[in-house]
Amino acid sequence: MYKQIIQQASQKTFNSFKQFLPILIGMLLLVSLLIKAVPQNFYLKFFTGNLITDSLVGALIGSIATGNPITSYIIGGELLNQSVSLVAVTAFIVTWVTVGTVQMPAEIYMLGKNFTITRNIVSFLLAIIIGILAVITLNLIYA
Repeated sequence: MYKQIIQQASQKTFNSFKQFLPILIGMLLLVSLLIKAVPQNFYLKFFTGNLITDSLVGALIGSIATGNPITSYIIGGELLNQSVSLVAVTAFIVTWVTVGTVQMPAEIYMLGKNFTITRNIVSFLLAIIIGILAVITLNLIYA
């Protein structure tokens, strides 16, 4: 009985991976293209190293460019490689996953306008706070 359950679970996992692999490869190619096409000083215009403004800009970009967690880690890693601050990348990743401006109409339809707007505002504000606290915490740990 357990052998059959394990086989079914393995097959479902394999099928899910098979379906997601083209999306992941496409995302990696797109990010690689954008990283090469956009000069590094472009990022430095938006991200100044200031804790507050970097977290706000990162959160704004993440809110607009909504996506799934796996791709946010790839993009976040590339942004860190381009000298974007950790606070901006953290706020970006949190809002990328939790704030949904793109899917807002569907969420309003399914869950209601008040809930959707409140959830997105709270998620946005918490992403900024999480970004700042993450950097402060890491500075305390590694100081």
